[in-house]
Amino acid sequence: MLMPIQYYIIIGIIILIILLAVLKAGKKDAHLELNKLVDYLGGKDNIIATETNMSRFKVTLKDVNIVNKEAIQKLGAKGIVEIDNQLKIILGSESKQLKKYIDELK
Repeated sequence: MLMPIQYYIIIGIIILIILLAVLKAGKKDAHLELNKLVDYLGGKDNIIATETNMSRFKVTLKDVNIVNKEAIQKLGAKGIVEIDNQLKIILGSESKQLKKYIDELK
């Protein structure tokens, strides 16, 4: 027969397993979103350079015309400014994560 403390340990382990599963699923979704953003920017070969400044993500591109700005905004961008061959995208806290992801792709 199990003691009351053993019930708490079993419940704790079950909660931990569920929490880890949820976190792992969240990371996969974030990876897919970053993949989509890179695709919407014209692919990794279209990206020349990236910078982040707080919530803004600045990207220099070979061809700005192939960027799908509408799709980027649907993914959660709060704004996009185009200057010559650069885009400044307001992404919030995801800016640094996107820069790191793109740097790893190159």
